[in-house]
Amino acid sequence: MNSEPAAGEPGTRHAGLFDYDAELRLHNELFRAAARVGSGDRVLDIGCGTGQSTREAARAAVMGSALGVDLSARMLERARQLSDDRGLPNISYQQADAQVHSFPPAHFDLCISRFGAMFFADPVAAFTNIGRALRPAARLVLLVWQDRDRNEWATAIRQTLTAAAATPAPPTSGPDPFSLADPTITEGILTAAGFADVSFTDVHEPVYYGPDSASAFDAVLQLWEFKDLLASLDAVTADQVRARLRATLADHTTDGGVHFDSRAWIITARQVAVR
Repeated sequence: MNSEPAAGEPGTRHAGLFDYDAELRLHNELFRAAARVGSGDRVLDIGCGTGQSTREAARAAVMGSALGVDLSARMLERARQLSDDRGLPNISYQQADAQVHSFPPAHFDLCISRFGAMFFADPVAAFTNIGRALRPAARLVLLVWQDRDRNEWATAIRQTLTAAAATPAPPTSGPDPFSLADPTITEGILTAAGFADVSFTDVHEPVYYGPDSASAFDAVLQLWEFKDLLASLDAVTADQVRARLRATLADHTTDGGVHFDSRAWIITARQVAVR
């Protein structure tokens, strides 16, 4: 997979606009190397977002193809625009739920997902369905987060709420970005779904939140989780939280921008059973 510049490539992070591809640049380089897209591969990209990983797959699969799948029509619209701008004839996108969508059976040589496979309500059913779309011995390559407490980007910003408000932050709800963090559980899920040779590679790279603390502050305020949590506070406490957030971002500012520590897994597996 050939790399794609992050500049001018706005991604999304939940409901707000966020330069997600720039945030994950170092992760993406390792993920691209692990994917090892071949020139003739037919690639399925699950949770493709605005399609950076799909476009990189399409560039590598010069005699093959790449299909990006996502639930968000807004992100797919942007993905199609960027692909058209780059003149990629072997790429397509589809709005679909990969857990239940009827993909062509035994069609794809490789399935990839960059932080897009952690949100299935029934992960065994989802990966079983994805497995049906893969030819025998096809590869699966996932990039997923390790535990929340190993990801400073998840803990430090949330702690600004508890530190300023002196009360526990509201419990999280909805999809869990850390649902595949436990290797034993995740290997069990993939094995039950018909995959074998499951392996985990540690990824320890920082995430990037912007060139300076002011830009990072604006970016964090776009995240729907932070918006919701601020909305639940009174005006005085909300101001305290904003001040604490500014201080936290300033503490993480370097000459290269605002960075938070993170840990992820690159998970690889091989499809062995069509169900």
